[in-house]
Amino acid sequence: MTNIIEVQDLKAYYITEAYGVRRTVKAVDGVSLHVKAGEVYGIAGESGCGKSSLLKVMLGAHQPPLTVVSGTVKYSFDGHEIAALSLDSNTLRDLRWKEVSYIPQGSMHVLNPVRRIQDTFHDFIAAHNNLSKSESVQMTRTYLQELGLPEKVLTAYPHQLSGGMRQRVTIALATILWPKLIFADEPTTALDVIVQRGVIQLLKDIQQREGSTLILITHDLGVHANLANRIAVLYAGKVVEEGDTRTILKNPSHPYTQYLIRSLPNMAERTERVSIPGRPPALDMPPSGCRFHPRCPLAMDRCKTEDPALIELTPGHRAACHLLTEGVPHAQI
Repeated sequence: MTNIIEVQDLKAYYITEAYGVRRTVKAVDGVSLHVKAGEVYGIAGESGCGKSSLLKVMLGAHQPPLTVVSGTVKYSFDGHEIAALSLDSNTLRDLRWKEVSYIPQGSMHVLNPVRRIQDTFHDFIAAHNNLSKSESVQMTRTYLQELGLPEKVLTAYPHQLSGGMRQRVTIALATILWPKLIFADEPTTALDVIVQRGVIQLLKDIQQREGSTLILITHDLGVHANLANRIAVLYAGKVVEEGDTRTILKNPSHPYTQYLIRSLPNMAERTERVSIPGRPPALDMPPSGCRFHPRCPLAMDRCKTEDPALIELTPGHRAACHLLTEGVPHAQI
């Protein structure tokens, strides 16, 4: 299976200067990953770990102060490689929604509050296809029916829909032109668990039906467990572990991943959930060595000075932890 997107040693920093003081926040710091065509690739981690910044760069939607310092992002569509970081605005516009699409964190960020849903769909469709208003409305009506969404949403305004329905409409809007690569940024945020289930099922149905590639960004490992084929765990701008979903959930190797998984609620257990001690570091002055060492109960002296490399533990499973090279495999917190 070919890679549809490859990221190599990507460094993207927020660089600001005010009153003569220059500040550099290392939001994405040396990330390398690849995503295969047709898979669901999850990116997990706490708020502030760099997930959304990484997505912006991979999508080609970054703007100052977020600046790419080094590294590459490459798309591959139908055997043609595209350097995503060097595209001009017109080429990016042609790629958007047809080849590469985006489901944002909040549905109200996309839907125009003073336009009916069918008008918003027409704007998206007409930007890439020479269709009349009636043709685009019929195309939208058919697509919503295929997704199991009620036809009445076409004539509604965004404020007349529930949060869950707005999010479903946003997902339909992002996928109506059958893009090959879809980025989803926290698509279930602020939704109750029942509505979350419906949104997750809709994403799963679209991905399986169209054979699209989905890059899913969320801190919720429960969502990843339901959707993702592989997961990358980010901490303080770096990938600390990557592997197939079953391996990550059943046999996590990095202490940070173990904490994330142990914090998940379990109806069968009545014990108190263990939270991660401390808080994520400020990325304008990240800790030396392993960035997790100030919060890690298993930290050694080496962790404070040496940045661990991502090493392959088993085929497809990588982790960056000095414990793994010190003869302490899968040490448990």
